[in-house]
Amino acid sequence: MFITIMEVISKYAIPFILLAIPTYGMFKKVKVYEAFTEGAKDGFYTAVKIIPYLVAMLVGIGIFRASGAMELFTKALNPITSLIGMPSEVLPMALMRPLSGGGASGIMNSLFETHGPDSIIGRMSSVMMGSTETTFYVLAVYFGAVSIRKTRHALPAGLIADAVGIITAVVVANLMF
Repeated sequence: MFITIMEVISKYAIPFILLAIPTYGMFKKVKVYEAFTEGAKDGFYTAVKIIPYLVAMLVGIGIFRASGAMELFTKALNPITSLIGMPSEVLPMALMRPLSGGGASGIMNSLFETHGPDSIIGRMSSVMMGSTETTFYVLAVYFGAVSIRKTRHALPAGLIADAVGIITAVVVANLMF
């Protein structure tokens, strides 16, 4: 019964939203198309504004990976990860995820190709991907877009949340799979 209800909701949610927003705008006497194009124009300017921050972040990640620092860091942390039940193969994924979603996806795909998506490593990296965030990317791009220079507690809070997500992914994957 619940699954049937959810299937119906998911089937009609987007068409409902696509009809509801313009209809609501018409009742409120809002020029919906003009408001949409104005928002799209603002979005374009925001995208252009964040490009330097995005390029800087991607160059930094590329240098980190190409220099071999990722492998050194993985080897140094291997004794700690083995204590919590994390295979050392998953550690690069855990380290890359706060930096770059695309980089983490690439690492996860290579783990899938090497170990398979149904292996403990594949499943653990999948859970990790869904339970962590691209903290440094978010801080660099979005805070940079609105010219916030002092992130205050955002970085520690984001990294703590990522650490909790990584540890929880390891525990959940080991318990469930």
